[in-house]
Amino acid sequence: NTNKIEPYTEEDPMGGHDPYSSSKGCSELITSAFRNSFFDISKSNQQKISVASVRAGNVIGGGDWSKDRLIPDVMKGFLKNEKIQIRNPDSIRPWQFVLEPLNGYLLLAEKLLNKKFEFASSWNFGPDENKTFSVKTILDKIRTKWGLETFVEFKTSNIHEENNLVLNSDKAKKNLNWQPKVNIDLAIDWIVEWYKTYHENKDIRKISENQIEKYLKL
Repeated sequence: NTNKIEPYTEEDPMGGHDPYSSSKGCSELITSAFRNSFFDISKSNQQKISVASVRAGNVIGGGDWSKDRLIPDVMKGFLKNEKIQIRNPDSIRPWQFVLEPLNGYLLLAEKLLNKKFEFASSWNFGPDENKTFSVKTILDKIRTKWGLETFVEFKTSNIHEENNLVLNSDKAKKNLNWQPKVNIDLAIDWIVEWYKTYHENKDIRKISENQIEKYLKL
Protein backbone atom coordinates (compact mmCIF):
# COMPACT_ATOMS: atom_id res chain seq x y z
CA ASN A 1 0.00 0.00 0.00
CA THR A 2 1.52 3.30 -1.12
CA ASN A 3 -1.49 5.34 0.09
CA LYS A 4 -2.38 6.31 -3.45
CA ILE A 5 -5.99 7.27 -4.19
CA GLU A 6 -6.41 5.07 -7.27
CA PRO A 7 -7.44 1.41 -6.79
CA TYR A 8 -4.61 -1.09 -6.92
CA THR A 9 -4.15 -3.14 -10.09
CA GLU A 10 -2.51 -6.52 -10.65
CA GLU A 11 0.62 -4.76 -11.90
CA ASP A 12 1.29 -2.74 -8.75
CA PRO A 13 4.37 -3.76 -6.68
CA MET A 14 3.97 -6.39 -3.98
CA GLY A 15 4.82 -5.74 -0.34
CA GLY A 16 3.41 -4.88 3.06
CA HIS A 17 4.20 -2.91 6.20
CA ASP A 18 2.97 -5.58 8.62
CA PRO A 19 3.68 -9.37 8.64
CA TYR A 20 0.14 -10.24 7.49
CA SER A 21 0.31 -7.98 4.44
CA SER A 22 3.90 -8.93 3.72
CA SER A 23 3.07 -12.64 3.78
CA LYS A 24 0.50 -12.07 1.03
CA GLY A 25 3.07 -10.24 -1.04
CA CYS A 26 5.55 -13.08 -0.49
CA SER A 27 2.98 -15.63 -1.66
CA GLU A 28 2.42 -13.66 -4.85
CA LEU A 29 6.16 -13.36 -5.54
CA ILE A 30 6.72 -17.08 -4.96
CA THR A 31 3.81 -17.98 -7.25
CA SER A 32 5.11 -15.67 -9.96
CA ALA A 33 8.62 -17.10 -9.64
CA PHE A 34 7.42 -20.69 -10.02
CA ARG A 35 5.22 -19.73 -12.97
CA ASN A 36 8.07 -17.95 -14.74
CA SER A 37 10.62 -20.68 -13.97
CA PHE A 38 8.68 -23.90 -14.52
CA PHE A 39 5.41 -23.05 -16.27
CA ASP A 40 6.51 -20.50 -18.86
CA ILE A 41 3.40 -19.51 -20.82
CA SER A 42 5.55 -18.51 -23.80
CA LYS A 43 6.14 -22.24 -24.22
CA SER A 44 2.48 -23.13 -23.93
CA ASN A 45 2.75 -25.90 -26.52
CA GLN A 46 5.01 -27.72 -24.05
CA GLN A 47 3.04 -26.93 -20.91
CA LYS A 48 0.29 -28.93 -19.24
CA ILE A 49 -0.07 -26.71 -16.18
CA SER A 50 -1.43 -23.16 -15.90
CA VAL A 51 -0.74 -21.27 -12.69
CA ALA A 52 -2.70 -18.18 -11.62
CA SER A 53 -3.09 -16.29 -8.36
CA VAL A 54 -6.23 -14.54 -7.17
CA ARG A 55 -6.70 -11.60 -4.79
CA ALA A 56 -10.10 -10.90 -3.25
CA GLY A 57 -11.33 -7.84 -1.42
CA ASN A 58 -12.55 -8.15 2.18
CA VAL A 59 -14.79 -11.21 1.98
CA ILE A 60 -17.89 -11.33 4.19
CA GLY A 61 -20.64 -13.92 4.53
CA GLY A 62 -22.36 -16.43 6.77
CA GLY A 63 -20.36 -19.16 8.48
CA ASP A 64 -17.28 -17.07 9.19
CA TRP A 65 -16.03 -17.54 12.77
CA SER A 66 -12.42 -16.36 12.29
CA LYS A 67 -10.83 -14.36 15.08
CA ASP A 68 -10.36 -10.58 14.81
CA ARG A 69 -12.59 -10.11 11.78
CA LEU A 70 -15.46 -7.64 11.71
CA ILE A 71 -18.42 -9.88 10.85
CA PRO A 72 -17.49 -12.77 13.19
CA ASP A 73 -16.75 -10.37 16.06
CA VAL A 74 -20.07 -8.57 15.60
CA MET A 75 -22.06 -11.78 15.28
CA LYS A 76 -20.45 -13.37 18.32
CA GLY A 77 -21.38 -10.25 20.29
CA PHE A 78 -24.98 -10.39 19.08
CA LEU A 79 -25.36 -14.12 19.73
CA LYS A 80 -23.91 -13.85 23.25
CA ASN A 81 -25.36 -10.39 23.96
CA GLU A 82 -21.87 -9.14 24.81
CA LYS A 83 -20.06 -5.86 24.26
CA ILE A 84 -18.38 -5.62 20.87
CA GLN A 85 -14.95 -4.06 20.47
CA ILE A 86 -14.33 -2.61 17.02
CA ARG A 87 -10.93 -1.27 15.94
CA ASN A 88 -10.30 1.49 13.42
CA PRO A 89 -13.96 2.32 12.63
CA ASP A 90 -13.06 4.81 9.88
CA SER A 91 -10.97 2.37 7.83
CA ILE A 92 -12.26 1.86 4.28
CA ARG A 93 -12.30 -1.68 2.87
CA PRO A 94 -13.46 -3.37 -0.37
CA TRP A 95 -16.19 -5.46 1.28
CA GLN A 96 -17.76 -8.14 -0.90
CA PHE A 97 -20.10 -11.08 -0.38
CA VAL A 98 -18.27 -14.42 -0.34
CA LEU A 99 -19.92 -15.75 -3.51
CA GLU A 100 -18.54 -12.87 -5.60
CA PRO A 101 -14.86 -13.89 -5.61
CA LEU A 102 -15.78 -17.59 -5.65
CA ASN A 103 -17.64 -16.96 -8.89
CA GLY A 104 -14.54 -15.26 -10.26
CA TYR A 105 -12.29 -18.13 -9.14
CA LEU A 106 -14.48 -20.66 -10.97
CA LEU A 107 -14.57 -18.58 -14.16
CA LEU A 108 -10.78 -18.33 -14.08
CA ALA A 109 -10.31 -22.03 -13.27
CA GLU A 110 -12.47 -22.93 -16.26
CA LYS A 111 -10.20 -20.90 -18.54
CA LEU A 112 -7.08 -22.52 -17.09
CA LEU A 113 -8.59 -26.01 -17.31
CA ASN A 114 -9.13 -25.45 -21.02
CA LYS A 115 -5.41 -24.64 -21.35
CA LYS A 116 -5.96 -20.95 -21.92
CA PHE A 117 -2.41 -20.08 -20.92
CA GLU A 118 -2.90 -16.36 -21.44
CA PHE A 119 -5.00 -16.42 -18.24
CA ALA A 120 -2.07 -17.74 -16.17
CA SER A 121 -1.39 -14.54 -14.24
CA SER A 122 -2.65 -12.62 -11.21
CA TRP A 123 -6.28 -11.46 -10.87
CA ASN A 124 -8.17 -9.03 -8.63
CA PHE A 125 -11.77 -9.64 -7.59
CA GLY A 126 -13.33 -6.79 -5.64
CA PRO A 127 -16.31 -4.41 -5.56
CA ASP A 128 -16.55 -1.34 -7.74
CA GLU A 129 -14.43 1.60 -6.62
CA ASN A 130 -17.46 3.66 -5.56
CA LYS A 131 -18.88 0.81 -3.47
CA THR A 132 -16.36 0.62 -0.65
CA PHE A 133 -17.41 1.46 2.90
CA SER A 134 -15.96 2.16 6.32
CA VAL A 135 -15.96 -0.35 9.16
CA LYS A 136 -18.47 1.80 11.06
CA THR A 137 -20.87 1.95 8.08
CA ILE A 138 -20.90 -1.85 7.80
CA LEU A 139 -21.43 -2.15 11.55
CA ASP A 140 -24.35 0.29 11.51
CA LYS A 141 -26.00 -1.58 8.63
CA ILE A 142 -25.69 -4.89 10.48
CA ARG A 143 -27.08 -3.46 13.74
CA THR A 144 -30.04 -1.95 11.89
CA LYS A 145 -30.79 -5.18 10.05
CA TRP A 146 -30.43 -7.36 13.15
CA GLY A 147 -32.48 -4.99 15.27
CA LEU A 148 -30.27 -5.01 18.36
CA GLU A 149 -28.68 -2.14 20.23
CA THR A 150 -25.61 -4.06 21.35
CA PHE A 151 -23.03 -1.89 23.09
CA VAL A 152 -20.06 -1.15 20.86
CA GLU A 153 -16.67 0.11 21.96
CA PHE A 154 -14.47 1.68 19.29
CA LYS A 155 -10.74 1.49 19.76
CA THR A 156 -7.66 2.36 17.75
CA SER A 157 -5.30 -0.56 17.26
CA ASN A 158 -1.60 -0.15 17.97
CA ILE A 159 -0.92 -2.59 15.14
CA HIS A 160 -0.36 -0.88 11.80
CA GLU A 161 -3.31 -1.06 9.40
CA GLU A 162 -3.81 0.86 6.18
CA ASN A 163 -6.76 3.25 6.27
CA ASN A 164 -7.91 2.85 2.69
CA LEU A 165 -7.71 -0.29 0.54
CA VAL A 166 -9.40 -0.49 -2.87
CA LEU A 167 -8.89 -3.00 -5.70
CA ASN A 168 -9.14 -2.45 -9.45
CA SER A 169 -10.94 -5.44 -11.01
CA ASP A 170 -11.11 -4.17 -14.60
CA LYS A 171 -8.97 -7.05 -15.83
CA ALA A 172 -11.47 -9.67 -14.57
CA LYS A 173 -14.41 -7.70 -15.90
CA LYS A 174 -12.89 -7.40 -19.36
CA ASN A 175 -11.31 -10.83 -19.80
CA LEU A 176 -13.52 -13.10 -17.69
CA ASN A 177 -16.82 -11.26 -18.10
CA TRP A 178 -16.98 -11.19 -14.30
CA GLN A 179 -19.10 -8.58 -12.57
CA PRO A 180 -19.91 -8.02 -8.87
CA LYS A 181 -23.66 -8.58 -8.47
CA VAL A 182 -24.39 -8.28 -4.74
CA ASN A 183 -24.65 -4.75 -3.33
CA ILE A 184 -23.72 -4.17 0.29
CA ASP A 185 -27.31 -4.04 1.57
CA LEU A 186 -28.18 -7.39 0.01
CA ALA A 187 -24.94 -8.83 1.37
CA ILE A 188 -25.88 -7.68 4.88
CA ASP A 189 -29.37 -9.15 4.45
CA TRP A 190 -27.93 -12.55 3.56
CA ILE A 191 -25.33 -12.42 6.33
CA VAL A 192 -27.86 -11.61 9.05
CA GLU A 193 -30.22 -14.24 7.62
CA TRP A 194 -27.50 -16.89 7.88
CA TYR A 195 -26.47 -16.10 11.47
CA LYS A 196 -30.05 -15.82 12.67
CA THR A 197 -30.74 -19.23 11.13
CA TYR A 198 -27.74 -20.58 13.00
CA HIS A 199 -28.85 -18.91 16.24
CA GLU A 200 -32.32 -20.46 15.94
CA ASN A 201 -30.84 -23.94 15.35
CA LYS A 202 -32.43 -24.19 11.94
CA ASP A 203 -31.00 -25.80 8.80
CA ILE A 204 -27.90 -23.75 7.90
CA ARG A 205 -27.07 -26.02 4.97
CA LYS A 206 -30.43 -25.22 3.45
CA ILE A 207 -30.04 -21.46 3.93
CA SER A 208 -26.53 -21.62 2.42
CA GLU A 209 -27.78 -23.48 -0.64
CA ASN A 210 -30.71 -21.07 -0.99
CA GLN A 211 -28.34 -18.11 -1.02
CA ILE A 212 -26.22 -19.77 -3.71
CA GLU A 213 -29.34 -20.33 -5.83
CA LYS A 214 -30.39 -16.72 -5.36
CA TYR A 215 -26.94 -15.52 -6.34
CA LEU A 216 -26.94 -17.58 -9.53
CA LYS A 217 -30.22 -15.94 -10.57
CA LEU A 218 -28.92 -12.39 -10.20
